[in-house]
Amino acid sequence: MKLWGGRFTKPTNELVDEYTASISFDQKLATYDILGSLAHVNMLAAAGIIEADERDQIAEGLKKVDQLIKDNKNVLTAENEDIHMNVEKLLIDEIGSVGGKLHTGRSRNDQIALDMRLYLRDQVVTLVDLLSKLQTALLNQAKAHTETVLPGYTHLQRAQPVLFAHHLLSYVFMLQRDVERLMDSFKRINKSPLGAGALAGTSFPIDRDYVKDALNFYAITENSLDSVSDRDFVVEFLSGASLIMMHLSRFSEELVQWSSQEFNFVELDDAFCTGSSMMPQKKNPDVPELVRGKTGRVYGHLLGLLTTLKGLPLAYNKDMQEDKEGMFDTVETLVGALSLFSPMVETMTVNKEVMYEAVVKDYSNATDLADYLVTKGVTFREAHAVVGEAVLSCIESKKYLLDLSLTEFKAFSDVIDEDIFKVLDPMAVVNARKAKGGTAKESVQWQFKQADNYLNDTTLWLDDMVKLLK
Repeated sequence: MKLWGGRFTKPTNELVDEYTASISFDQKLATYDILGSLAHVNMLAAAGIIEADERDQIAEGLKKVDQLIKDNKNVLTAENEDIHMNVEKLLIDEIGSVGGKLHTGRSRNDQIALDMRLYLRDQVVTLVDLLSKLQTALLNQAKAHTETVLPGYTHLQRAQPVLFAHHLLSYVFMLQRDVERLMDSFKRINKSPLGAGALAGTSFPIDRDYVKDALNFYAITENSLDSVSDRDFVVEFLSGASLIMMHLSRFSEELVQWSSQEFNFVELDDAFCTGSSMMPQKKNPDVPELVRGKTGRVYGHLLGLLTTLKGLPLAYNKDMQEDKEGMFDTVETLVGALSLFSPMVETMTVNKEVMYEAVVKDYSNATDLADYLVTKGVTFREAHAVVGEAVLSCIESKKYLLDLSLTEFKAFSDVIDEDIFKVLDPMAVVNARKAKGGTAKESVQWQFKQADNYLNDTTLWLDDMVKLLK
């Protein structure tokens, strides 16, 4: 007999048991389910709904069930459907019928909402920590390469030279937005829905604030219907996760390109690459390739949950069982990717000479020639045309701008003087862009300070979360 089977005259069809059971994946919530149950049973006693000795028996039994599940996952069965029913069945087996009082004043509907919030807030803290570690790895590489110049690209065509430090910092600030999104989402995750019951609350004199305080939630959810039907916090997490994966995928694409023979800008450490079963010379950047590939599955989980929720009437519906697997898989995908990315970036070898050679043998200093002409009184539109002609001439004669003599320069504009050779030097081109946010070394130093401040703020937030969730 099911724990809820009083009004049924037939046992559940075995295929229905298999199809509707969620224990194969929601067992990940076992620890959180028991944590929530301990807070709930203590509240029941404090409110005078159960006796103190019953509370003690149930609490002790829950701790034994927790250990039993940790020791042997085989005690969880599809027959008991989900983690809530499995825990309650094991509790009753352990301490007898008094275990049946645990569910007083609550429903699986508010219980699962609680479990998911407890789980997700822990994962958000873990992910913020991992993102911070990746930012630190990027920042350390950037600080080691404030004199390293490489081509900057638009349309995957060489555009203007930039410091490698500046390029890496772009990812530091990109990831900072991800950190801030997760931090901000925490305050919406960290609200207690327990006490909402199935949809309308409960007639028992429960104390929702007691549970909220016991589990270190910031607040309680305000409306019982919304409490059990809300999965916005999961959608928001999946949205933030999709952005994180998109950022990692963009960086992965660059690492794949940069580590190819065609670029040879960087070499990934052997520990983060694999070989070919047929071609002995191969060194494949499998980690960034797989991160790039796994991005799609995270997008899929976001779209899947949005699609599941879009047509659901209030309040809880069985469709919402589909909210967990995508969340779990997204967490695991992100943790795996971020855990690998930090050491991969830290151990990456940068081929400075190859990067510099790429800057010298291109026309990415052409804009500076145009700017130079403007300082000599030529309008920018005229300067643009003059430099375009100069570049075309160089291409036809297989030269670069710095290969031209002063006489050749003057053939395009007589205002050009000897100082043009200093102006068009790659490092001079880089350091000319001093405005905050630019690629000049002076500006990059300012960006380092900004990044360090962000990382310090993240460390303080993580310290607060460790205290809150201990």
